[in-house]
This record gives sequence, C-alpha cells and structure tokens, in this order.
Amino acid sequence: MAIKDRVLATVRQHSGKDALRSFTKHILNPAMLRIAGRRFCYAAVLRHTGRRSGAEYATPVVADRTEDGFVIPLPYGPRTDWVRNVRAAGHATVETKGDSYRVTAPEILDAAAALPQVRPSHARGWRRLGIERYLKLTIDTGEPGAAPEEQPGQHD
Repeated sequence: MAIKDRVLATVRQHSGKDALRSFTKHILNPAMLRIAGRRFCYAAVLRHTGRRSGAEYATPVVADRTEDGFVIPLPYGPRTDWVRNVRAAGHATVETKGDSYRVTAPEILDAAAALPQVRPSHARGWRRLGIERYLKLTIDTGEPGAAPEEQPGQHD
C-alpha cells in the first residue's frame, strides 16, 4: 500500500486525537526510527520490552539530557503502551547522538518538576504545546553512588 493510501486509511478509521496517534504510531514512528538516535538527529530511540508479550520494541522519542539521565515529554500522557512497558520493566535503553545508555528508575513528573531540568528552548516549546507529563529516566552507572559524568555512553 502506498504511503498516501496508508495515511488516508488511518485518518478515515479514526477521528481527532486518535487519528493523530494512529498516524504517529503507524506512519511517522517507523519513518523516524530510520534516523533517530544518530549523531545529528534530535530524536532518540527508546528500546523497551513489552510488559505482557516480552517482545522488544523501539520507539522514537525526544529525550533531553539532564544531570543524571533524561526527561522525555509525554504529549499523549503516561498511559501509552511504551510508557507502561518502561515503567513495568523498570529499565530501558536510550540511544541518542550515537551513544547508548541503560536507564532505570522511570518516574512520571509534572511540568513544574520536569521543565527546570531541561534546556530552556525545549521547556518553552513543550510549555507552548501544553505538555503536562514527562518521563524521567536515570542513567544506570553500574556502580552504586557513581556520578553520571563518570559513565560515558555505552556503545552496544
């Protein structure tokens, strides 16, 4: 099926926000996965395990680096499958800028807690978009008490 036909079929099957979610999941995400996580791409790849199936998944996200990990905006809220998978497993892998990081301790934050941790340009944009929830992930240094700066990206 041609991309144009897939887009039209997706829009016809859903309305409003559901159409956008379906378009993102079935059209945009597969296209983004081709470039996400690479050195010059703004998007990262979040690799996680299905909470029921045990299958491995890859989801393109915007992951803003913080002092000890990453903050990821949740424009569709905290109940999406990938967020629920990461929270159930308690860990995932973030691939960004050519590096790979094992992350743990998933935590849902509100905007007041998340936005001060990210770049001001991202905070402004996400505030304008009305994003209210964020996923905070901590880089697993492999050493209790080790500072995040001591653990460079792990190349898998």
